[in-house]
Amino acid sequence: MDNIRFEARREKLRAAMRERGLAALFVSHDANRYYLSGFELHDPQTNESAGYVLVTADGRDWICTDSRYLDAARRIWDNERIFIYGADAPAQMNTLIRDHVRGTVGFEARSVSLEFFEKLSPGLAMERVDGLVEAQRIIKEPEEIEVMERSCALNHRLMEWVPSILRPGRTEAEVAWDIESFFRSNGASELSFASIVAVGPNGALPHHRGGRDVITDNCSVLVDVGARLDEYCSDQTRTFWVGDKPADHFVRALEQTQTAQAKAIAAMHPGMRACDAYKVARDHFESVGVAAHFTHALGHGIGLETHEPPSLNPRNEMVLKPGMVVTVEPGLYYPEWGGIRWEYMVLVTEDGVRAL
Repeated sequence: MDNIRFEARREKLRAAMRERGLAALFVSHDANRYYLSGFELHDPQTNESAGYVLVTADGRDWICTDSRYLDAARRIWDNERIFIYGADAPAQMNTLIRDHVRGTVGFEARSVSLEFFEKLSPGLAMERVDGLVEAQRIIKEPEEIEVMERSCALNHRLMEWVPSILRPGRTEAEVAWDIESFFRSNGASELSFASIVAVGPNGALPHHRGGRDVITDNCSVLVDVGARLDEYCSDQTRTFWVGDKPADHFVRALEQTQTAQAKAIAAMHPGMRACDAYKVARDHFESVGVAAHFTHALGHGIGLETHEPPSLNPRNEMVLKPGMVVTVEPGLYYPEWGGIRWEYMVLVTEDGVRAL
């Protein structure tokens, strides 16, 4: 992705900053940092940052990082606007901001600790502005959509191949490793998230961590996986039956889940509230008497991160708009035998949605 696109994103953000009366925005969330600058999509550890971006109203923006990343920053950024900090990063960036910014500084409170903020903020007028960058990211650019279509296509290929590796005697961990190998061998840089391979009753755990449980003859296997391709994620779930005669309860729950998904997708359109999309699926489950087994949101936004706004949950009144990409993944869960989840990624278009 070229630097012109990142510069255009920062210019668009400046308009939103002016509306909020911000002289600068201190960007600390890693995906937002990359979206605005092209610098380091991931932080190296949950308690360590690869750096920050300071977007200013006057257009003189900064990358702030430590010496390990100096060469990486120079490859994409004006060397005169790279600030290298040492051991006391927030205190040193406080000096940078006081020297170059006059006015209110917005910050992303969800991604800085209280200790960090207390060292960053002395002498500064700071305002919490969580979601300002995400509001821009939520509408995908044509180039982003094209990359996500390719990421989805890889996931579709994976799901067509998966039945060939679901054999009695194989463990969840072995299947998960084969899935990761397939993705990486076919162009993915990494997984979108740790693969979920859930045998039998483990399928009732929506975020099961696969392990030593073994596939048996005539059992269900839930597979929820995604790949990152050119920095953008895919996310798909399918539930398979291993054996020649699926159990009646499996067939029934699969049909109920797929019908709920189909109804939700058919109903979704620009202007629809996220909570109303959820309600379409919920209403179907209510009509067949299984709603108590539908225990999570209908879906979520996806892009640079696997989980982004908007969440299709019963409380979210956000309106769907063209350019949003969301998952639609209803599920039914039964601790005694397992669960069913069926997932597509869809793009909100001008007159409905389109499966990717």
